[in-house]
Amino acid sequence: MDVNKSDIKKVAVIGAGVMGSGIAAQIANAGIPVFLLDIVPKDTDNRNTIAESAIAKMLKVDPAPFMHKNNARLVTPGNIEDHLSWLADVDWVIEAVVEDLSIKQALYQKLDNICRPDTLVSSNTSTLPLKLLTRDMPDSFKQRFMITHFFNPPRYMRLLELVSSTQTRPELVDAVSRFADTHLGKNSVTCKDTPGFIGNRIGVYWLQYGLLEAIKLGLTVEQADAVMTVFGIPKTGVFGLLDLVGLDLIPHILDGMKLALRKDDAFHQVNTLPALVQRMIADGYTGRKGKGGFYRLNETGGKRVKESINLQTGDYQSSEKFALPDLPKTQDELRTFLSSDEIVCQYGWNVLSNTLAYSAGLIPEIADDIVAIDTAMRLGYNWKYGPFELLDRIGVDWFVDRLSAENRNVPPLLASRHNMYKVDSGKRLYVDLSGNYQPVRRTGGVLLLSDIKLSAPAVLENPSASLWDIGDGVACLEFHSKMNTLDMDSLAMVRQSIEKVKADFSALVIHNDADNFSAGANLTLLVQAIHTQDWPAVEQLIKQGQQTYRALKYAPFPVVAAPSGLALGGGCEILLHCDAIQAHAELYIGLVEVGVGLVPGWGGCKEYLRRWLEFSRRPGGPMPAIAQAFETIGMAKVSKSAAEAKEMLFLSTTDGITMNKDRLLADAKAKALKLVQDYTPPEHASFQLPGASARAAMDAVIHNYKLAGKITDYDVEISQQLADVLSGGLCDITEPLTEDDLLNLELNAFLHLVQQPGTLARLEHLLKTGKPLRN
Repeated sequence: MDVNKSDIKKVAVIGAGVMGSGIAAQIANAGIPVFLLDIVPKDTDNRNTIAESAIAKMLKVDPAPFMHKNNARLVTPGNIEDHLSWLADVDWVIEAVVEDLSIKQALYQKLDNICRPDTLVSSNTSTLPLKLLTRDMPDSFKQRFMITHFFNPPRYMRLLELVSSTQTRPELVDAVSRFADTHLGKNSVTCKDTPGFIGNRIGVYWLQYGLLEAIKLGLTVEQADAVMTVFGIPKTGVFGLLDLVGLDLIPHILDGMKLALRKDDAFHQVNTLPALVQRMIADGYTGRKGKGGFYRLNETGGKRVKESINLQTGDYQSSEKFALPDLPKTQDELRTFLSSDEIVCQYGWNVLSNTLAYSAGLIPEIADDIVAIDTAMRLGYNWKYGPFELLDRIGVDWFVDRLSAENRNVPPLLASRHNMYKVDSGKRLYVDLSGNYQPVRRTGGVLLLSDIKLSAPAVLENPSASLWDIGDGVACLEFHSKMNTLDMDSLAMVRQSIEKVKADFSALVIHNDADNFSAGANLTLLVQAIHTQDWPAVEQLIKQGQQTYRALKYAPFPVVAAPSGLALGGGCEILLHCDAIQAHAELYIGLVEVGVGLVPGWGGCKEYLRRWLEFSRRPGGPMPAIAQAFETIGMAKVSKSAAEAKEMLFLSTTDGITMNKDRLLADAKAKALKLVQDYTPPEHASFQLPGASARAAMDAVIHNYKLAGKITDYDVEISQQLADVLSGGLCDITEPLTEDDLLNLELNAFLHLVQQPGTLARLEHLLKTGKPLRN
């Protein structure tokens, strides 16, 4: 391996369990060939059956480990008895076998004899220290060995914990870190060689404290999990996450911690497995992979009912959602919540304060700085804020005073009462152990909108969107309403941005740092207009969207979108009007309006149909293109990755995909600057559509689907309106339609459907439950 070029071209993973196979899949997602090896089981004719079965299973499960099913072709299954010789030609070997020290060390002896001297060997262990793994191994092996701890599931969790020794060659560590960053989409965090590293040392402590405290205070699992959302922790909370991880894994982790940690470590105070959990494991209630866990789905009267366990009695009962009256938003509200005598607030304070105090006491034992710990908890456990970011949200002074008032130890890091982070001259700084502030460093090629916001005010802003100067003559349009839904303010900002970029910039990028690019139009506003039967307002909303997106498409400068997460409905439509897209690999894009009883009305039908009509590899004539658009929009299909989005033509062949989300804005900016030179807006499109003959063909499909029970009566109504748009209405194929003609067809179909009771029922059901209604 040429480490100067970070030239990892072939990888091997040994161990085809959930983690090993998932790691292999993510390497294949990066376009890198990978061997997946496991043992040869007894009494089988197929010596590769474990690895082959793992690959087959990954092609069926959801969420999918593969970003595209074709990526599975890059994974070659084998076994460690017949195929270890393959490893003589790989650049990186990842060991992901069972957590048994003797088995791992025996494997390393074989690898040392087979692999090239420059091949990196790493372990995915989550419990065993590096010094034990390499004990009795020669120095030459220790120099190319490290721990690379992925989090489950490897495709979706962005954290990679790196543990190396003083003997590990630094250039190999750098090579893996670069490869993981640019190819695997991981943010690598350097950890010390300590039990649980960073994520699991703090994360398991938090889970254990949350479990034991809920039992002690007599809370329901729903109450406990709801409280955690106050602190930016996912709604799975403590008990939902334990179900996801698997309760049967917890005893092994706790046993490892008990043996490895110093006797005075606070972890021992929570290192106990309640009798309830022991019974659950013994009875097969190990979480989602078992018969259920703290939550389960139970068949009752032909329906699957969600139930939760009573932490006191062990009996299951119907799960009742617990909602806090008002989530605290400001620092004062958060402090008031944590100071309340309410039992759920006491639980929140006890769990949070102990977790934060424990985290603060682990520097520099587990990491050199607070940034590493915050990054690990955000990316490894999906916390919105890391422990030290949470301390700043509460207020370090207030937190220390509260600890002191309760006669609890104050960690040395907090004794100075410094803020954990501060901003100086537009740069974010973090406090070190000496009380001095150091800059938070970004890897080269990383550009974050959150950093841009620290250095200068917005160029333009309103409640739903803002325009930012990201340098080199490029502006960035950001949506920032709830779920980045689009409303009249959003559309107004698009129009204002077009004029501003015309005057003062050379290109525009549309991007935000949120989890989702845009969930589509603000449906609440639409429902309000329906209730008042304000049809002119609805018509105005659709026309405004059409005109705004069209102005964006034909702007005299390049427009590049940089989406990640959900891009649905109107959020998808704006992407279809951009010159280019640089997408994060995790892009879930689709025109889903039929789910709420509508059709795309902001040019989505027009632009998606155009993409299929211009697709060079489609069969001749317009009908194949119309059929593809009709199926994708009519079935509300959503891509499960950016790779799938390309196959579905939501992305073009020239659009780019970025694996690491932190690099997305920089990559989009570079693409925009590349387009600036000699830029000319696209030519206006025309559409030669069959009209009545295409409509008849789609009506036949609709009829057959209805007979087969695949669609409902109201699906028929919606599909007929969509068919009218895509066929060109009453047009003649010899007379091309303009974009305005297609937009008018979209408008008419939308206005017809929006006035139907079936559409209102779908809209209200989605807003109330978050789930689509089939009526």
